[in-house]
Amino acid sequence: MRALYPGSFDPVTPGHHDVLRRAALLFDEVVVCVMLNPSKAGRFPVEERLDRLREAATGLAGVAVDSHTGGLLVDYCRGKGIDVVIRGVRDGHDLDHEVPMALMNHELAGIETVFIAADPERAHISSTLVTEVGRRGRIKPAG
Repeated sequence: MRALYPGSFDPVTPGHHDVLRRAALLFDEVVVCVMLNPSKAGRFPVEERLDRLREAATGLAGVAVDSHTGGLLVDYCRGKGIDVVIRGVRDGHDLDHEVPMALMNHELAGIETVFIAADPERAHISSTLVTEVGRRGRIKPAG
């Protein structure tokens, strides 16, 4: 079974890597895909995000890296023969945001969403937090 792990990955964090690693154990193939959100200005170029995802996928069997710039997530899934979306969730706020999208993806295309709970040691890490700390010269985004 093929699954899609979509996100902006701007930047890739240790939490993203953990969800990808765990998803790779559950599915035959996981496509981790940089999805461009027109309502968000990217902090890192798409190619850099793809390079960091390729690095994060090193040693993980059945993981492919891709990007999608236009159309809905369900359109990408239909075109690639993917029936499952993976979403990492850190807390109830993430679920509040993710569940309506999961329901809409199911309504539009019958796509199921599998939620993977964040590792408690990484649940506080967000791309925004990593970027802000990195701007202040303390850390570099994970790759």
